[in-house]
Amino acid sequence: MRVDLFDFDLPEERIALRPAEPRESAWLLQVAPSGLTDRRVADLPDCLRPDDILVFNDTRVIPAQLVGIRRREGLPEGQGVAEIEATLHMRLGPEKWAAFVRPAKRLRPGDRIVFGHDGETCLYGSLQANVEKRGEAGEAVLAFDLSGPALDEAIAAVGHVPLPPYIASKRPEDVQDRTDYQTVYAKDPGAVAAPTAGLHFTPALFEALKARGVSTEFLTLHVGAGTFLPVKAETTEDHRMHAEIGHIDAALATRLTDAKRAGRRIVSVGTTSLRLLESAAEPDGTIKPFSGPTDIFITPGYRFRAVDALMTNFHLPRSTLFMLVSAFSGLERMRAAYAHAIDAGYRFYSYGDACLLERATDA
Repeated sequence: MRVDLFDFDLPEERIALRPAEPRESAWLLQVAPSGLTDRRVADLPDCLRPDDILVFNDTRVIPAQLVGIRRREGLPEGQGVAEIEATLHMRLGPEKWAAFVRPAKRLRPGDRIVFGHDGETCLYGSLQANVEKRGEAGEAVLAFDLSGPALDEAIAAVGHVPLPPYIASKRPEDVQDRTDYQTVYAKDPGAVAAPTAGLHFTPALFEALKARGVSTEFLTLHVGAGTFLPVKAETTEDHRMHAEIGHIDAALATRLTDAKRAGRRIVSVGTTSLRLLESAAEPDGTIKPFSGPTDIFITPGYRFRAVDALMTNFHLPRSTLFMLVSAFSGLERMRAAYAHAIDAGYRFYSYGDACLLERATDA
């Protein structure tokens, strides 16, 4: 499909730079075949059926944005030095990460980067890595001197919260983002972007869902920085998705499969949960255990196997996520929903408002 079919105009003032406070006070646009309804996230329990199952992504965001100095040995004083920014996006081993780096043209295999060069690092004094290889589109593989928990500790000490570009271009990251850009149920460290639909949930909302009879389940998909990459191809067939690591254990797979067979609805909280559920689902709807990478790319025409409803934030034009929601509820319905949201003053993107989508009958 042509990528320009998923384009739309979004006024700059609709981009949220801070989340709603309290979290569940954000707007919620209910998108159903019968029409559009303006609600609040706090109303979510009333929008769901008592036997629905909400599935959340419990990944925890790490401060994966690093700034360092590249140094090359054997060159005169002042030469061979350049500042490098790296955004980690997928762990490849105990000491190894794939990263997007800027400026990538200043790196080559064998280069050494010292991160946290302001001296405020960790007990080790600095976090250092070798460039193992450089790929396409600004990617590189970094092999760090530290490994496992020691590397995690050092990244936490020198790293910054990787705010989405549309926020970072307007204001710097601050201490408030360390809380705001994390779900209240975050558990398993490894994401470099938040599963943003989950940012709206609070303990009080979980209690209201429980009182309604709605069940909750948790899986893990470590969201990568590739989620922010623009689609530069002219057609969806020519776009390459970056893989992300996900886990669904056998017990959860069995519970969800049994629920589907009993006629209960699976409601995905966020596109990340949906992508992992669909990666693990068989054509008949059976959900299998899953552990490993997924690069599933969902566009209109995809036949959904696992998910019946989706709660998600509002996404960028021409993005893979707007393509996904268009596949789920229909392109024309989503274009109408987004037009309504823009006219009504909804706030967009990671810190913005949400919508609750029913799956189109032919999806």
